Amino acid sequence: MTLTANRPIMIFDVLLIKGEISMENEGKKRNSFTGSIGFVLAAAGSAVGLGNIWRFPYLAARDGGGLFLLIYLVLALTFGFALLTAEVAIGRKTKQGPLTAYGKLSKKWKPLGVIACIVPMMIMPYYCVIGGWVVKYFLAFLTGSGAQTTEEGYFGAFISDSSSPIGMTIVFLFLTMIIVLGGVDKGIEKFSKVVMPALVVLILFIAGFSLTLSYTDADGVTRTGLQGLKILFVPDWSEITFRSFFSALMDAMGQLFYSLSVAMGIMIAYGSYMRDDTNLSKAIGQIEGFDTMIALLAGVMIIPTVFVFMGKDGMQAGPGLMFVSLPKVFQQMGPFGGVIGCLFFAMVLFAATTSAVSILEAVVASLMDKFHVSRKTAVIGEGVIALILAIIVCMGYNKLYFELKLPNGSVAQILDIMDYVSNNLLMPIVAIGTCILIGWILKPQVIIDEVTKNGEKFRRKALFIAMIKFVAPILLVVLLLLALGVLKQ
Repeated sequence: MTLTANRPIMIFDVLLIKGEISMENEGKKRNSFTGSIGFVLAAAGSAVGLGNIWRFPYLAARDGGGLFLLIYLVLALTFGFALLTAEVAIGRKTKQGPLTAYGKLSKKWKPLGVIACIVPMMIMPYYCVIGGWVVKYFLAFLTGSGAQTTEEGYFGAFISDSSSPIGMTIVFLFLTMIIVLGGVDKGIEKFSKVVMPALVVLILFIAGFSLTLSYTDADGVTRTGLQGLKILFVPDWSEITFRSFFSALMDAMGQLFYSLSVAMGIMIAYGSYMRDDTNLSKAIGQIEGFDTMIALLAGVMIIPTVFVFMGKDGMQAGPGLMFVSLPKVFQQMGPFGGVIGCLFFAMVLFAATTSAVSILEAVVASLMDKFHVSRKTAVIGEGVIALILAIIVCMGYNKLYFELKLPNGSVAQILDIMDYVSNNLLMPIVAIGTCILIGWILKPQVIIDEVTKNGEKFRRKALFIAMIKFVAPILLVVLLLLALGVLKQ
């Protein structure tokens, strides 16, 4: 963490000496999205990432399908809505990235901005590593080598290799940096307007195809995609206990951090680029709707497919669902398997890139606002940091391999540790701090005034106040205590 927090200053000191400083943030109008559509697509692109495509389906399968889905939808419209609204409004009100936004609201709360900036800096390296894995699988299916990915130990052999994962990580990181270098309107927004529609089309096609599948196993049991769909949408009330409900509740709440990109500085950064005449409340609703739709379609796309060919046991594959189970499923589809596999990993690559762009932008916006450096300097500086740490993450599966038991009971390597610290510890802390600052120090009216500054109606105002002051902080504290091992799930 010390490396992540202090290293940028060292890099930028050198760049400033060379005279590469830019005062574009002083006395000039801040760059912004060209309109509401651009903001919504970019924000939705951030939300629609590996968290939705990879994490949502396996959590849904693990937590009883329909039960998890029901809890997730309720939380998205209440808990997620409150945090998302607060962060976007903070960004637009302060016109600052996460590092300096909290200090603009209250000087005593500057440290919260530092933590909010550390989160994306910590996530970026290992997200690029996972993005590199996606690149590897996409290229394998694109070149007709998809069958090799189904061989026993293929995934483990790949990630433990000393060079290949690093090369794929560099490709993914470079692609992300190029997009962010283009700026808000000509880079992020333009990319989102092209990729997001393509992403939706691919997901719709694969999800529709999954429902047409049918397979008879060696025991003569026939399973269909529609049966798998029922598992996703219809809760099995007979198997629901207080323990299973609580487990699904905590998993769904943790998933919302991934799905809505809250508590990691991203929505503050994107909110800072939002035009003042944009209907903030309406935009939030559109982001919620888009994110929920993609999460549901990801479930429809993956769960029925895995159920048809591997039954309920295959649905319990956990994080390995995408890289281990699905390639085997594609192989069993016959001649169409290679094409579907290629389209699937192209879609995942699109989703991963839109999220990586937003993570990088959260850091870039912070560095530009704090140190008044140019976008180019900020992107290159953070890119170097991310690359160094990403290489260390890759080496965590070979030369630097070790196993460490975390407070929540899981066994971790370097990537898992970074994920645990950023997502299980720092993100809840940022979210709790935001709730306290907005709910009790500055009062919710600060956000309400920003949402309604152009005379718009804030129909969920009462819900926002209740969530930001009472419900969200309590749920977040429980989530943090679970991560620390104080409570057992």
